[in-house]
Amino acid sequence: MLALLATADLQAQCTLTGTVFDEEARPMAGANVVLLELQRGSATDADGAFVIEDVPAGTYTLSVSYLGYTDYRKTITIPEGVTSKQVDIRLKPSGVDLGEVTVQATRANERTPMTFVNLDKEDLEVNNLGQDVPYLLRWTPSAVVTSDAGTGVGYTGIRIRGTDPTRINVTINGIPYNDSESHGTFWVNMPDFASSTENLQLQRGVGT
Repeated sequence: MLALLATADLQAQCTLTGTVFDEEARPMAGANVVLLELQRGSATDADGAFVIEDVPAGTYTLSVSYLGYTDYRKTITIPEGVTSKQVDIRLKPSGVDLGEVTVQATRANERTPMTFVNLDKEDLEVNNLGQDVPYLLRWTPSAVVTSDAGTGVGYTGIRIRGTDPTRINVTINGIPYNDSESHGTFWVNMPDFASSTENLQLQRGVGT
């Protein structure tokens, strides 16, 4: 009798399945699908499909969310004796209004015990002919630049106060750019990087 009752109870549970699409009927992978009253849910797979098993009969709020899209909610009813139910959902994109973000690195200032030069976008544009960053610094004090091709593009290097490139720390938005093995900086991987630079600081001496 107990085994029969357990079997009947299992048959009373419903498997909720469905697919989440965008406005152009493309499946959306990674959408969060939740039955709020049960606090039970699933995430859609690569085909936009989801499965929520063992849902008892009743009325529930189905919630679907995805970054960049309006949250979707729908009331669904699972009747007694129903073992499967299919729900297809289409999400609408929503605008995301982000505030201003300022990225700042650790920089020298007038109280830092070292000499330095600050160059803003206007200063860089004066000499920027699409060459690598070292060539834009060749007129700053204590800097000597080199170029394998002689044009300032490709394999270029810079020495500051005679210090070779493996001992010059280069950071972009505060993140070290030096190669982890050679400790050098390969500007050839960053063609015309100066055109995307708002400002630059060259420090001479033991830096920040």
